[in-house]
Amino acid sequence: MTDQAVDVGGAAAGQRTGQFLGRQRELKELRDDIARAGLDTLSGKKSPRARVLLIAGRPGSGRTALAEELARQVAGDYPDGVLRVGLTEPGGARIPADRVARDLLDALAVPAPPGAGQDELTELVRAALAGRRAIVLLDDAADAEQVGPLLPDTSACLVVATAQGPLTGIPDVRPCTLGGLDVKSSVELLETYTGSVRVTVDPRAAETLVEACGAQPAALVLVGGWLAARPKAAVVDVARQLRAMSDDGPELPSAERPLARAFQLVYESLSQPSARILRLLALAPAGIADAHTASALAGCSVSGAQNALADFVAYGLLRKDGAVPDQYRVPGSLAPLLRALCEAVDRPGEVQLARARMLERTVRLLQSCRAVTEPEGSPARKRLAGLPRALRFPSAAAADRWLSGRQSALLAAARLAVEDGGLDTLARRLVAALVRALAAHRGAEAAAPELYGLHRLVLDVAERRDLHREKAAALLNLGDLDAQTGRTTEALARYRAALDAGRAANDPYATGRAMESVGGAHQELGDWQRASDWYGRALSQRLARGERADEARLYGRLATVHTYAGRYGEALRGWRAAVAGYRRLGDLPSQARALSEAARVQEYAGRPEESLRTCREAVEQARRAGDLRLQAALQLRLADTLDRLGDPAAARLHRAAADRLLEDEAAEAGDLRNP
Repeated sequence: MTDQAVDVGGAAAGQRTGQFLGRQRELKELRDDIARAGLDTLSGKKSPRARVLLIAGRPGSGRTALAEELARQVAGDYPDGVLRVGLTEPGGARIPADRVARDLLDALAVPAPPGAGQDELTELVRAALAGRRAIVLLDDAADAEQVGPLLPDTSACLVVATAQGPLTGIPDVRPCTLGGLDVKSSVELLETYTGSVRVTVDPRAAETLVEACGAQPAALVLVGGWLAARPKAAVVDVARQLRAMSDDGPELPSAERPLARAFQLVYESLSQPSARILRLLALAPAGIADAHTASALAGCSVSGAQNALADFVAYGLLRKDGAVPDQYRVPGSLAPLLRALCEAVDRPGEVQLARARMLERTVRLLQSCRAVTEPEGSPARKRLAGLPRALRFPSAAAADRWLSGRQSALLAAARLAVEDGGLDTLARRLVAALVRALAAHRGAEAAAPELYGLHRLVLDVAERRDLHREKAAALLNLGDLDAQTGRTTEALARYRAALDAGRAANDPYATGRAMESVGGAHQELGDWQRASDWYGRALSQRLARGERADEARLYGRLATVHTYAGRYGEALRGWRAAVAGYRRLGDLPSQARALSEAARVQEYAGRPEESLRTCREAVEQARRAGDLRLQAALQLRLADTLDRLGDPAAARLHRAAADRLLEDEAAEAGDLRNP
């Protein structure tokens, strides 16, 4: 949650002057606090951790703007930049520490292992910051438990945290507590909206209005936006209106009276369609909205939604997202007011329908985002051509920019859809579309951290709905990601659970895949007996179903385990069966690789002449397949075998042949890149 800014150059203030108003005493205290000797320094020890500055204040007090201004002023002392991360959702829920740590690692361009826990991720954050001089801005902390694990283990970094109250438990932190702005700065803030004339003709009225707003920056911004839209309105009349407002209306929460009154003033001036769009923005995932989100929530046109969003920015009800064009954020101080208003005015059925429309629109945009990466003339591109223009991306690059800019909102939409529980079908479609879009644009490996979280969401829905097939698929995907990051024991548990789910669903594919994966996990753990047992079970199922490609692959996996266990006779029988299977399939490259592995086993078994013949056969199959890189690799293996057989001259010939093949392969690749 990010408060309204005192910085009137920000989006919250309509980008009018680029000037930061007020808080000079607080800024001086904070800057002095950076240089202040801490308790460790006083005792003669160097501080083991970063200095932590706390800016405490109620939502709407401008605490985030003050933190940003402080960071701007001292940025020259921290050449590695400013890392910003929020600790609280717009709805008030704490953001889990692992998600916060991942956001920081993303900002630091440090890969985060998919599925890693909080301790591992926060340790990675501290390690990444150990050699840097950076500012870490932690916005809207709930308590010290959120902040503590993220503190860098170096005094070269500075941490600036914002919160509603003290962070008891973090040593040597003195809060800078914010109240209202001083009167002079408050009046100047109003002038950036009204112009100086309306304030100059009645300065006392301006001061009265500041008092009615509690000198809260967020309230002053809202009232200033309202006045800017009404050039003929007198400042004194607005002050009277605010004072006359009742505090017991259904749309007004008990707390934050000045801000709630200012919000009510602006809200009541909106047209009915605009007011409805504003209320429904309470449903925007992570408080992030664009024209498509607003259009789907309200059931209006995209152009109408865009106009309404622009009006909301002028009023101070929304902030432009500086990093992403045409994207907006609900200020954290206003999020509770919007939520209370939506709950009071809109019926639950209407709210659920609005949420469903938003999710359906998001699914279609994600499908379009993925389809634009497909080749021209493909079925996906043909379906894309049939979509409305507003849902089509002009190019893969445009779709990629949209996906990057909206990623945090899309992930939040998936989480909220699953948590809702009433829209599970839409939630599953949304997660599936997001998985495909991320894989298409990022690649499965680069998107693995996000995919891990999405597969866990699928698992949550599958378990809640007793969807055994989907549960098996989610567990297999999670197991694969665990295995890729070295968490083999965790992967094994996932695969066993997937096997149970596959059996419950009577799904032969999931069952066979799970058995093979259990075998692979045991192989990784070095348990050759269990690995061969599970591979054998999977092979029996494939044989019974006549799945020839899987049969050939499993013969090879069984042979590999037998090789590791030193059972060379069984290994050779396995590779021969794999070769026969690939021959029946007409798969020449796989046949060559299987022959190559058989030659390796023959060499291990002390049969070099047989190994040489088998390796030559493999080279011939690779030549027939036209795989230059595979031919080169097999030529090098032949050379090694000939060296061991005492024929170095022949070995040199094969190495020279391998070099020529690699040169030809490189030239061919260059021709493809430059047609």
